[in-house]
Amino acid sequence: MVPNSGSRLSIDYRNVMAEAIGPEHGLTAAEIDALAPKVTTEHDRIWAEHAAGEQKWFDLPDNTALADEIVAYAQEVSETYDDYLLVGIGGSSLGAIATIQALAHPHRNLLPKEKRGGPRFFVLDNPDPEKVKATLETVDLSRTLVNVVTKSGQTAETMANFLVTLEALEAAVGKDQARKQVLATTDPESGLLRQLADEEGYRTFQVPPGVDGRQTVLSAVGLIPAALAGVDIHQLLAGAAALRDRCKNPDLRQNPAYLLAAIDYLATTTRAKSMLVTMPYADALYGISDWFRQLWAESLGKRLSTAGKEVFAGQTPIKALGAIDQHSQIQLYTEGPNDKVISLIRVGAYRDEVTIAAPPVSIEELAYLKRAELGQLLDREALATAWALTQAQRPNYTITTPVIDAFAVGEFFFLYELQTVMGGALFDVNPFGQPGVEAGKNATYALMGRAGYEGLRDELLTGSAGASPYVIEA
Repeated sequence: MVPNSGSRLSIDYRNVMAEAIGPEHGLTAAEIDALAPKVTTEHDRIWAEHAAGEQKWFDLPDNTALADEIVAYAQEVSETYDDYLLVGIGGSSLGAIATIQALAHPHRNLLPKEKRGGPRFFVLDNPDPEKVKATLETVDLSRTLVNVVTKSGQTAETMANFLVTLEALEAAVGKDQARKQVLATTDPESGLLRQLADEEGYRTFQVPPGVDGRQTVLSAVGLIPAALAGVDIHQLLAGAAALRDRCKNPDLRQNPAYLLAAIDYLATTTRAKSMLVTMPYADALYGISDWFRQLWAESLGKRLSTAGKEVFAGQTPIKALGAIDQHSQIQLYTEGPNDKVISLIRVGAYRDEVTIAAPPVSIEELAYLKRAELGQLLDREALATAWALTQAQRPNYTITTPVIDAFAVGEFFFLYELQTVMGGALFDVNPFGQPGVEAGKNATYALMGRAGYEGLRDELLTGSAGASPYVIEA
């Protein structure tokens, strides 16, 4: 058990150890301790790079001045707009969704404005024509703030969705008024969206230079949506800062981010646990597992090592939700291939208590539920899942937060970001950038007819043209 020192999260990793699940699938203390020198070396490097002006995501929890500006902006526009439409994808939307899901009323869009604490929240991420059309028909465009989020303005899905939205907005309110209803979160100096924002006079906030998109949740990218939903963004930053302070300790056994990175690395490389399941026992935290999935996959799924050697590194992240996925996925996890590490998330005290009504006396089998409480049931199911996995020799660990509040969410964000950066060091890959994503982006540009990609377009169309024995026609 990692002691709760300097922040409120605790980590119980006894069920990944050989003492609990046997040496074939469990780690030994000696294996973990053998990584300590490497972790210490990488810790020194990471913090030295930060001191030298790199690892800029480290600085985001300190930006209270930006938080002040965003809070003031949110208060200003909340009086004007009934709907807020976030246009972005990946790191430009997942963090905002996770934060609002964790900290706002689960049905806030259905509440009257005076109770929901800000405009309704909608997201256009996937360029699915049915969703986009339905969303634009649902919002009141005359009272909608459109926040387009992309650092470069090169993201095809985001810019396509934005152009569709902008056309609808201009049709509803006129071009001059539409300009006032667009907020651009983008690079401060360059890029297509910056060019457009400057030309049209959009209000802007910046995506911080030197920070990858999937690590921008504690910047304006994630803070603006959170503030508009009534989240205390200063506490969000405070939680991240507290976890960062705790992680100044290079001791592998005392640093929760490094410990989790070491466990997942060793489980992958020495016990063939190629998948990592994140399973919170709270609906509110499910979005965090979705956000983490992108962070872990894009950061560590790399073909080349830092030395340029082919390594095909990474651990496949899977999101799950307790107790729902006890009725869908746990059967596979306990009796299927033993190729996973399961990360359970527990909550010390839920924000609401709901007492279970007494069942009819004639149904004795349900008497055990009489006057019990739903949060107690959910938490007992988390304990039961950990026990069942352990009995089946499946490695699992539990992260516990005492409550779900903005401070705790900030802790989770920084924990997972630092875990991922240390994971990159242990897997010997660069956790920044996403070259595998760029190939698909370039192919999309070519197939959509973007200038400069004609050669690739010809190659793609030639390769897919003609009859094939591997195609079943309708």
